[in-house]
Formats: sequence, C-alpha cells, structure tokens
Amino acid sequence: MPSFVLFTGNEEKINDFRNALKGARLDFEIARGEKPELRSDDPCEIAKTAAKALCERLRKAVVAEDSGLFIEALNDYPGTCTSYIFKRIGLNGIIKLMKGERNRKARYKSAVGYCEPGKEPMCFYGEEEGRIAEKIRGKGGWGHDPIFIPKGKSKTYGEMKKPGDVNLFRRRAIEKLEEHLSGEKNDA
Repeated sequence: MPSFVLFTGNEEKINDFRNALKGARLDFEIARGEKPELRSDDPCEIAKTAAKALCERLRKAVVAEDSGLFIEALNDYPGTCTSYIFKRIGLNGIIKLMKGERNRKARYKSAVGYCEPGKEPMCFYGEEEGRIAEKIRGKGGWGHDPIFIPKGKSKTYGEMKKPGDVNLFRRRAIEKLEEHLSGEKNDA
C-alpha cells in the first residue's frame, strides 16, 4: 500500500485529504508545521519545491499542497499569496477591492506536490472556476470560502454544509495523486 507524509499545519487541508482519500488504498501520516515556501505565481512550483525539501529532510515520500484564489479583475490577485493577504485585509478587503467591478470571475487553484526519496518532485493540479460574491455570505469553510461562488452554484462555499460540496479544486488535485499512486501500485 503506497504511503506518504502529508506536511501541513492546516486542519482544513487535512480534512480535505481525509475526505478525498476515504476508501482509497493509500496510507498517510500527518506532519504538522510550516513548510518551506518559495515565492512564485505558480502553485505547482511552490508545492514541488516544498515537497522536495521536506522529502530530503524526512527521507520519506512527502506531499505538500499549495493553493490560492485567483481573481481575474485583480490580475489574479491574491493568487499564491492568498493566506498572507487574508491575514492582512481579510474578506472585507477583497470585497472593497471588487466594489463596482462587473467582472467577478475567479478560480481556486490547488497544486499537490509529491516527492519520493531520490526522485524528482511531481505536481498534481486541480482548479475550480467561480466568481466573487458581492458581499460575505455564510460562516462555513475557511479563508475566502464565504466570498467564492463555484461555477453553476448560487451559494458561496461558506454557505455550503457538506464537505464534498466544497474545495473541489483540492479534491481534483488529490484524486490525481491517488490515481498516480494507485497506478504505481498496480504496475509493481
């Protein structure tokens, strides 16, 4: 059974991995802490760099995830700096920046970096299109969830209750990781 260390200090990401891999023939342990984080506009580059550094340090297969909210009208701001910007200006700051803006298109992106000892890191990418709400709606989720409305939906992530309904961008990336690891197992 393939196994890896998921390196994160974020409980929501841990829950997303548990939910996405429920029933999968994968085993993972959690190492909590801050991961090395390269500054880049490319979440795959950030996730692969972190996975490689942590893999070398732990000498085990490691997964590191990086994600962000990319708002078209703001030239993809806050992008890979989503967490940092959330701490600085919060949801009200994003709503203020978007005031009067008609183009509310946004994308959540997730990059799952995976690295095994002695190998080069890989990236599994997931994305979800949506739009930014006119105001904060809902108290569920975390981060920018109360202002992100997924494509084809009328509610924000913050208003949705079921775990399977939210963070589909991360679920898509995790499922690609699972497919890769399961494929490796079947080839052995």
